[in-house]
Amino acid sequence: MSALHKRVPVKNNISGIIGGIMYQKRDYRKSFSNELKWYNVCVEETDLMVGTDENHSKQILKMIRTLRHDIYAAIEKNQDFFTSLVPIDYPGAEGVVKMMVDAAKLANVGPFAAVAGAINDSLANELSKISKQVFIENGGDLFIISEKERKIGIYAGNSVLSNRFAVEIPKEAFPVGICTSSGTVGHSFSMGKADAAVVIAKTSAIADAFATALCNRIKKETDIEPALEWVNSFEQVTAAVAILEDKIGAIGNIKLVKWN
Repeated sequence: MSALHKRVPVKNNISGIIGGIMYQKRDYRKSFSNELKWYNVCVEETDLMVGTDENHSKQILKMIRTLRHDIYAAIEKNQDFFTSLVPIDYPGAEGVVKMMVDAAKLANVGPFAAVAGAINDSLANELSKISKQVFIENGGDLFIISEKERKIGIYAGNSVLSNRFAVEIPKEAFPVGICTSSGTVGHSFSMGKADAAVVIAKTSAIADAFATALCNRIKKETDIEPALEWVNSFEQVTAAVAILEDKIGAIGNIKLVKWN
């Protein structure tokens, strides 16, 4: 899993940023539970797996196109929105763009640290009106509304702890955003070396931005504890997990369980 945090720009290819720099086989999708209607919705590089009570792929397709248009327009208006690694001011920002800008300011990262999460939140705001349960997976970044407890496995690349643990989320905790950043997995730019930096928050945009910030702070084993304490100091963050090689740390209102 990888958070769509600030990406290394592809020359003259803005469309290659939103939803992933390049296609990656997503075998983890085979493990999704089967009590929901699952369907894949793709618009260019935006590749979502969605689970709802009924299939709403047509509505989602229209929403994604609108969101992508709004993000492209914001980039054309202010290139810093795309390239900056630090928060920016964006007067008049609305909708998905405002979600990205606001989350980035909280976590002290660039706006694109929250792009996948903000897309998830925007879709969930509408889907929650027509479906009791909503599961949106966007490159490993999640937004979930559930009527029952869920377990979310943690993929950490080549770490010996990869796929060994899951986050158990009680039904009363939903809705939640769960996002993962990595310095060793995927093609996203990261200043850190964590194999997995997972953040749980009430919105996916905030989880996405803070997952990037958490990963950026972890370069060696002794960074894990202070990085987790830092991210847990924000009231918007519910919990966090960090994995670096054979070490794992967790903080906040969270229950780790064995996975597989």
